[in-house]
Amino acid sequence: MQDIFADLQWRGLIHQTTADDKLPQWLAGEARTVYAGFDPTADSLHVGSLLPLMMLRRFQKAGHRPIALVGGATGMIGDPSGKSAERNLLSEEQLATNIVGIEGQMRKLLNFDAGKTSALLVNNNDWMKDFSYTAFLRDVGKNFPVNVMLNKDSVKSRLGSDAGLSYTEFSYMLLQAYDFVHLNQQYQCELQIGGSDQWGNVTAGIDLGRRMLGKQLYGITCPLLTKSDGAKMGKTESGAIYLSPDRTSPYEFYQYWVRVEDDDVGMCLRFLTELTEEEIKSLDLARAAEPGQRASQKRLAEEVTKLIHGEAGLKSAKQATEILFGAEIADLSDKELQQIFADVPSVTLPMDRLNGGVSIVDALVESGLSKSKGEARRTVNQGGAYLNNQRVESVEKTLSTSDLASETVIVLRSGKKKYSLMKFSD
Repeated sequence: MQDIFADLQWRGLIHQTTADDKLPQWLAGEARTVYAGFDPTADSLHVGSLLPLMMLRRFQKAGHRPIALVGGATGMIGDPSGKSAERNLLSEEQLATNIVGIEGQMRKLLNFDAGKTSALLVNNNDWMKDFSYTAFLRDVGKNFPVNVMLNKDSVKSRLGSDAGLSYTEFSYMLLQAYDFVHLNQQYQCELQIGGSDQWGNVTAGIDLGRRMLGKQLYGITCPLLTKSDGAKMGKTESGAIYLSPDRTSPYEFYQYWVRVEDDDVGMCLRFLTELTEEEIKSLDLARAAEPGQRASQKRLAEEVTKLIHGEAGLKSAKQATEILFGAEIADLSDKELQQIFADVPSVTLPMDRLNGGVSIVDALVESGLSKSKGEARRTVNQGGAYLNNQRVESVEKTLSTSDLASETVIVLRSGKKKYSLMKFSD
């Protein structure tokens, strides 16, 4: 069985642990069951959730059994950890939709047909929905000293803020702690993992296990996925980077990793890929010698995109990237083209115009790539006009429906990098 603790250590994935002196030997002794929880706040996980999910994957590959817990019950409340205000409460219907979406993503990374190490996907609403309030207070609440709860950082930070902390959020810790107890009773789960902001919840579960079951449970937290300046990764001007291709296309996902700064890419390679220590050190050396080549970023983008979107997703992302560097444009959808050229100006014309034929000269002017017809002609004659990244050879060229690069879009280019989209509508 692989030494999972040593693997996590060299990758820098261990932030805090309980029973520090015993944990490495305990993990090496036999196969263990480990769980991590995920809040179903959307119908897709985002990049921040990828780190604990990859942790579960590493444990499974090392010979342990992973449990991915989706918080159908706790998601109705919202974890106050790291939050400055109470979350909007989700309906049961929205939570159910979100859980279905998240499940599909988890199945890409975890093996649910691996015999003794087969992953489990559980929903804490399954055991909380029939738990009466009085029974919960009697069986669980009595085991929680209030002074211990008040000393948790996640609670103290909110109590001292203007927003305060509602009783609903205060109860979140009890629910998550009971998850650990339930998973131990049902599946012999003895280890919880999570981000460093979950330390209070993890230790609460361990304490509850000791009080209710008289058992020793364990916890490991990993660092949060943050940039060198302290900002969380996975955020862009247009929003969060999600694992769902419907929310973040494989191209956008790939490009996010290609653009990671040199100061952050080494951490990302260690945290989010399955490359070996030797491979990552080699990339570190290459990056220091030739930073302009961005070999680390390209490898990171390839590895993470393939992991989340498969070979087909990686292929489409690389094809889209090549298009920006002049590759011929063909066989793409409107959605794919508009994602690739999200920041490119566009003009919309009626489809009838295209049916009747639009001269390349008029197209360059109407798209804004040329200021006048004279300038447009010079651009074509000098070899600087491109239609779907193919050079236009004659000013007599007329655009027709056969020139559409997708259902309704033609891509025009002037020179090396000046693009414009012509969109045609009925």
